[in-house]
Amino acid sequence: MTSVIQSPYSSEQIAAWLRGLLTIAWADGNFDEQEKQLIASITQDELAPNVAWDSLEVITPEELAAVLGKNTPTAENFLRTAVMVAIADGTYSSSEDQVLHQLCQALGEPEDILSALRQTLTDPQPLNPALAAPKAPAADVLDPLRDWLDELDIQDPRVARFLCKMIPSQCPFERDVTLFGRKIVHIPPLCKINPLYEQLVGIRFRALSYLADECKEDVSPYI
Repeated sequence: MTSVIQSPYSSEQIAAWLRGLLTIAWADGNFDEQEKQLIASITQDELAPNVAWDSLEVITPEELAAVLGKNTPTAENFLRTAVMVAIADGTYSSSEDQVLHQLCQALGEPEDILSALRQTLTDPQPLNPALAAPKAPAADVLDPLRDWLDELDIQDPRVARFLCKMIPSQCPFERDVTLFGRKIVHIPPLCKINPLYEQLVGIRFRALSYLADECKEDVSPYI
C-alpha cells in the first residue's frame, strides 16, 4: 500500500516504534494467538513489510530512546500510541505500568499521565506501591489524560493504519455467556469497561480522516 504523503519518520523509527508497541502488548503475558495474528498482519502488510515477523523482539527503553530521541515530539507521540495499546482492552496491569514507567524515563517524558491510569483503570493485581499515586475522583484525573491523547499528531500513514486496525470500529455489544442453558457470566459493552473508549474511537476517526483526506487512500476496509 502506497501513499502520496511523505512521512516525517524513518523506516528505522517505524520499526522501533512497532517493537515498542509489541513490548507493551506482551507486557501483561496475555498476548493470545488472535492478538499475535492481528499485529503480524499489520506488521507484514502495512507498517514494516520488509521486516520478518519472527525477527521482531521486544525493545529495551534505551534502544527505543536511541532511535526516537529523548523528549521529542516523536517520542511523545509514540507514548500516546503505547498507552492506547495498554488500555485497549479496558484493563491496565502492573506489568504494563512498569514497562510504560521505564519508557517514560528513557524517553524523557513526564509520568503524570501514568498517575491517572493507575487511579482509574481496573488491575487484577496490585500496582507497585512505590509507583502508586493517591486516589482522586475519576472524573478529575481522566481529563488531563483525555486532553493528552487528543494531542496525538498523526503524520504517518503506517501509524494511521495501525490505529484503524487496532481500535475497534464500534463498541462491542454486551452479551451473556451460557452453559447448559444457564447464564454463567455477563460481559458488559467494552465502552463501559474502558472509561477512555470514546477517546480511542475519536483517535480512530482522526486516523481515518487523515488517510482519506491527506493520503487519498480508500478507507473502506477499516469501516
